[in-house]
Amino acid sequence: MNMKIKLLTVLLFTAVFVSYANADVDSDIRDMQLEKEKLNSEIAKLNSQIAATDSMLKADDKRYKTLQERYKQDKERRKSEIDSLNIKIKDVAGQLQQERNKQAHAKNRSENVKSKRKALSVALATISKRLEFQISQTLPWDRETRLDRAKSLTRDIEGGNASEEEAFSRLKALIAEETKFGDEVAIINSPLTRKNGELINAQILRIGNQWMVYSDENGTVYGALVRKAGEQAGTVEYEWVEDLNLAERDAIRFALDVKQAKKPPQMVNLPVSLSIVREGK
Repeated sequence: MNMKIKLLTVLLFTAVFVSYANADVDSDIRDMQLEKEKLNSEIAKLNSQIAATDSMLKADDKRYKTLQERYKQDKERRKSEIDSLNIKIKDVAGQLQQERNKQAHAKNRSENVKSKRKALSVALATISKRLEFQISQTLPWDRETRLDRAKSLTRDIEGGNASEEEAFSRLKALIAEETKFGDEVAIINSPLTRKNGELINAQILRIGNQWMVYSDENGTVYGALVRKAGEQAGTVEYEWVEDLNLAERDAIRFALDVKQAKKPPQMVNLPVSLSIVREGK
């Protein structure tokens, strides 16, 4: 009996234990199912997040590729602009160098012209001084006036008050006047002081720069201008001489009459002895 009771007790304990064990297993299963559902929910959430992240990554990748393409295009465009600018800069630099070369050439040409003009000015002043000297050595016929014009020109050239063109023009005019002076035949009625101090009214005839003779208004006194060396070296002086022979006097009277139209126009031969450089005396 005791054995049955023990056996029943064991069976009952076993049943209870099994019952409790089954209850624990069911509880564990439920817990696991809940954990599984929780994990599945988290997995689904993670999958959703991963999908969203993938979508964002794809969008970012697309955006990156778009930006990269834009950057590439912008880079190519800027490279093209830089190449174009480099070509323009090179062209401008070439033009600038050409302009500098032109300016340097113009400056050199200007300096050359300036140097030539300066040399020309010196040459014109030298010629003007020579003309002064020649006028100072020539006949005393308006000589001071002629000499003043030449001296005035020299002063203007040396003082820079006359351009080379003006100086050349004035010098040309003076030389033309002196050339004309050496070619023309002129006569004036002017008071003249003889060597003895007597003042007479004279008819003075000048033939170029070779002859200069006179006669008084009564035709009683005749004279010829003669050049001689001055007291100072390189200078000349002029004086009237009246020791003329009859032929020379007649020649002077005849020349005066022809010039004053008292006789028909004709050739007049004056003795060489009446020339400025007197010969035959």
